[in-house]
Amino acid sequence: MFEQAFKNIDDVLFKDAGCDSELDYIEQTSWILFLKYLNDLENEKADEAELQGKEYEYILDEEYRWTTWAHPLNEDGELDHNKTKTGDDLIEFVDGELFPYLKKFKQLHIDNPQTIEYKIGEIFSELKNKIQSGYIMRDVINHVDELPFLSAEDKHELSHLYETKIKNMGNAGRNGGQYYTPRPLIRTMIEVIDPKVGETVYDGAVGSAGFLCEAYDYMYERMEKGTENLKTLQEKTFYGKEKKNLAYIIGIMNMILHGIEAPNIVHTNTLAEDIRSIQEKDRHDVILANPPFGGKERKEVQQNFDIKSSETAFLFLQHFIKSLKAGGRAAIVIKNSFLSNVGNAENSLRKYLLETCNLHTVLVLPQKVFTAGVHTVVLYFTKGEPTKNIWFYELDPGRSLGKTNPLNDDDLKEFRKLQPDKPETEHSWNVKIADVPDDTFDLSAKNPNASEEDPLRSPEEILAEMEMLDEETQSLMQSIRELV
Repeated sequence: MFEQAFKNIDDVLFKDAGCDSELDYIEQTSWILFLKYLNDLENEKADEAELQGKEYEYILDEEYRWTTWAHPLNEDGELDHNKTKTGDDLIEFVDGELFPYLKKFKQLHIDNPQTIEYKIGEIFSELKNKIQSGYIMRDVINHVDELPFLSAEDKHELSHLYETKIKNMGNAGRNGGQYYTPRPLIRTMIEVIDPKVGETVYDGAVGSAGFLCEAYDYMYERMEKGTENLKTLQEKTFYGKEKKNLAYIIGIMNMILHGIEAPNIVHTNTLAEDIRSIQEKDRHDVILANPPFGGKERKEVQQNFDIKSSETAFLFLQHFIKSLKAGGRAAIVIKNSFLSNVGNAENSLRKYLLETCNLHTVLVLPQKVFTAGVHTVVLYFTKGEPTKNIWFYELDPGRSLGKTNPLNDDDLKEFRKLQPDKPETEHSWNVKIADVPDDTFDLSAKNPNASEEDPLRSPEEILAEMEMLDEETQSLMQSIRELV
């Protein structure tokens, strides 16, 4: 039922002139889903209050509740067509009344930013309705109304489908790729870091909140079930920051579907904060992130950092190191070139990382783990003691990766098995920090144990590489067109 409802929603939005891509589909689905979720949550709380002989105070005024404007029911429990808005009336209500009303919640609850009331205001301050046809919106609302949010099973299935939509959005074009990190990679990063209840988990480039959602699942499965632990996990464990409007609402919705009622995600530009002002209360036990790379930050933003660079990933890495508690653990995705590029910023940043943290593991990823085809690595480090030895593992799944052949959990099985002991194998090696040049701190990932054989590639591998190069060419041409 759920999967068909999501497919029906996409099919309907495809017909609307205001929705052009997967990004638009998920954005518009998200705000409608959010209001349906809020309705089910409020009804559930009202029922609980009634059982206790209390009266529940609704967050939304009656005329703005789902059961008043979106899906009013008659005495038989069926859609009341006499009270149902559609066509131009529906669009006028949503744009002229509903969104302005919900937007005010941000100012009304500005002193309590971690409440669901504030989240309502923030979401609807940053979004706008793009659906132009009121008849299409009516169809979308009817499909969304079929989706229940009450049971854990319902939320689990909905969260799985929502993740699929995020993945499809990531594959929809180069702008979408920034929102999606392959879940097998995230799960492997979390398993190595092993966060525990009572620790805080932070992502300063939260995107679709994939790291926080997967960390929630990991910790929930392993914790001792109890009211106090669940409250800690819900309210005092996961923290994030996100700059972009669409990513912010997707992250909020994704966490809600995973069972976190009022996610601690702040809508802000992380890099606009001066890292010198980060205090102990701002620091975290665990940091998991895939910060955007390739971006160019302005000079005034760079002034917030000790090591100046226009490369966003370098600024994020400094932010993450500063945001870790002593003894805190991090797993960060970054471009492979960070290990070896020579330059004042790169040299200084590697030196800073190696002297303030124990960079104990570097996972070297193959090309096409990400849709953009960039070579990346995962840095695993602990703050508080200098690096003495680095274990490198070069992942080789034995096939060419791509959209139709993505990374899976089995690909990372050997890495997860070997990582605790850090042995030397055909795919892994150790580097003593004493052997690293102290002028450049070059950490080039050159495997000394790799087989010297260079077998001929299979036709499938050659075709896969041709497809990859063709995708990169198309992406480059799109970038050029956007600049013209």
